Amino acid sequence: MDAYGESEQATAFLTMLEEHLPLPFGAIVLGEPVAVEKIDLSGADELVAVCRRRGKRQKVRLLDLELPAPRPKGAEWVAAYHRWARRR
Repeated sequence: MDAYGESEQATAFLTMLEEHLPLPFGAIVLGEPVAVEKIDLSGADELVAVCRRRGKRQKVRLLDLELPAPRPKGAEWVAAYHRWARRR
């Protein structure tokens, strides 16, 4: 897929995550377990995870999400996004 510029590249990562990362899955945010219900794109072209904990939903940068062991299927796309985002 051709992706020109950071905005299109972030959208391409979102597409791959939607296709390859089964939802929901468990993760850790600031040491607390959460359920990741959705991956979304912020207004700043940054991927965010929509997480639920104790009945409340919150958006967290995908870069701040700690994946559990064993990693969920499709976690390699999260790792690829991390590598790409560090070079932005």
